Amino acid sequence: MSKLNDTISRIDGLDVKAMRLARERQDQLTKPKGSLGVLEEMSVKIAGIQGKPIPEITKKVIIVMAGDHGVAAEGVSAFPQEVTPQMVANFAAGGAGINVLARHAGAEVRVVDAGVAVPINIPGVIDKKVRLGTANMAEGPAMTREEAIASIEAGIEIAEAAIADGADLLGTGDMGIANTTASSAILSVFSGVELDHSVGRGTGIGADALVKKREVIAQAIKVNQPDKRDGLDVLAKVGGLEIGGLAGVIIGAAANRVPVLIDGFISGAAAMVAASIAPESRGYMIASHVSVEPGHKLMLEELALKPMLFMNMRLGEGTGAALASSLAEAACKVLAEMATFAEAGVAEKDEDKTEQGAGI
Repeated sequence: MSKLNDTISRIDGLDVKAMRLARERQDQLTKPKGSLGVLEEMSVKIAGIQGKPIPEITKKVIIVMAGDHGVAAEGVSAFPQEVTPQMVANFAAGGAGINVLARHAGAEVRVVDAGVAVPINIPGVIDKKVRLGTANMAEGPAMTREEAIASIEAGIEIAEAAIADGADLLGTGDMGIANTTASSAILSVFSGVELDHSVGRGTGIGADALVKKREVIAQAIKVNQPDKRDGLDVLAKVGGLEIGGLAGVIIGAAANRVPVLIDGFISGAAAMVAASIAPESRGYMIASHVSVEPGHKLMLEELALKPMLFMNMRLGEGTGAALASSLAEAACKVLAEMATFAEAGVAEKDEDKTEQGAGI
């Protein structure tokens, strides 16, 4: 717990001066003010995160946390639990969707075993296993409070190691059969939203299984009575080890003034846990995309985050974060490399005659 508390104590707010200077430069670049939209907003936010008026991104790392869920025994997923270690091996071999998109974006992928239900001995997979999967949350707590803390602290260590290796942008990714069940429960506890609106089909379950999934989540919340004012309690009772690990990645990134791209639904659940435990960490989060999983949009609204991409994606793994990492890098390059009106010898528009957004 001391590591978690020490890390949280190091999280400060965004650098207001750096953001002001970044905005002033944006407004002097050879374009109408605001014409690059989200790219401008992102560059200013990253300036505030890094504490530099002209931020830069030189090394991108996507962290994929894997963990299993005991609630899979309730039949809430279309896939068996054996898929988790098989996909971990696929990640390590470079054959998964996240590997392809990360290579495209020039990002490194780090695969972490936070709590797969079987022993993992695969070269390239980082061992941070807290336990062999969670317990069935429909019958009792998914894990102990101590295990929840251990999962978060493992994520902090992973973030710190990546940053020590030069990473200045982190992305979150996940793997774990039945983890949309845990994520839906986390969303419902924190937001109070009805399960009809927060629970989706996950890996593609049918209508009957969807009804069962909602019933199982309702039972888990009733049995465990998680306290929404206590993020650790929520994580321990209805969360997952990979969700805790990703919450730790977010908190670790924030403590080291590194922006972190939040991927999809599972990463969104981790972000909600991180925001509950360390409210200042929210300022370091950037929403990469919005998943078609219905609860993800609600999560982003709760976190006051605007997604960059609308791609009808629901794979997870960090795929949305990988795609968005190129945009984050582009945003910084525009701010750094684009000429100002004065530098280019271009006349600025007449504010009295031209509305914002019109051509130069």
